[in-house]
Amino acid sequence: MTASATDTRQRLVDAATRAFADHGVGSASLLEITRQAGQRNRGAVHYHFGSREGMLAAVLEQQTEFLSIRERELLARARARPDDDLHSVVEAIVRPAVELAETGWRGRCYLVIVGELVEHNQTTVGDQVPEALRRTGGYEVYALLAERLPPMTEELRNERLALATSFILRSVADRARATEHPDESRPQLDTEAFVANLIAMVAGMVAAPAA
Repeated sequence: MTASATDTRQRLVDAATRAFADHGVGSASLLEITRQAGQRNRGAVHYHFGSREGMLAAVLEQQTEFLSIRERELLARARARPDDDLHSVVEAIVRPAVELAETGWRGRCYLVIVGELVEHNQTTVGDQVPEALRRTGGYEVYALLAERLPPMTEELRNERLALATSFILRSVADRARATEHPDESRPQLDTEAFVANLIAMVAGMVAAPAA
């Protein structure tokens, strides 16, 4: 790929990252993404990515390396803890998300996009998107978390993990936006206090007594 083509592709990915986060994965206009990327060729998205799903996968893959390293590092630490230790496993979800949000707008948009995907059936977005997510350490972290939860039905466990994930991603993304636009009426916790509090809340949420 030439330098010009690489630059064009990156500008399309950046425009898509903002659009998917602001307007939704399925609602964002591909023509508007093309325009925001400075492209006159309406077929630029399909030329570089093949489809909306291919573009979405490219957006997600920007953060794969960072999350893969960080989540697996914290996962190894969690596996060394006792079998009933939920906090260390939850930390392997929360801390990388917080660190990613603090890298800038791309990281924050990633969390918003993944939050939307968690709330909807990922099988509707093809094979590339789940594969991009699978290359991070997230699936392994959730497998360990499921093992350490108290006994409950599979349906209840899946519901709790989905709700907990949405809560984490929204909380971290909201904090990142609040940091950019401070509200004096609601002071923000420092990073470590925020991480510790969110871990405690999520651990309590997923292990709460069954209704």
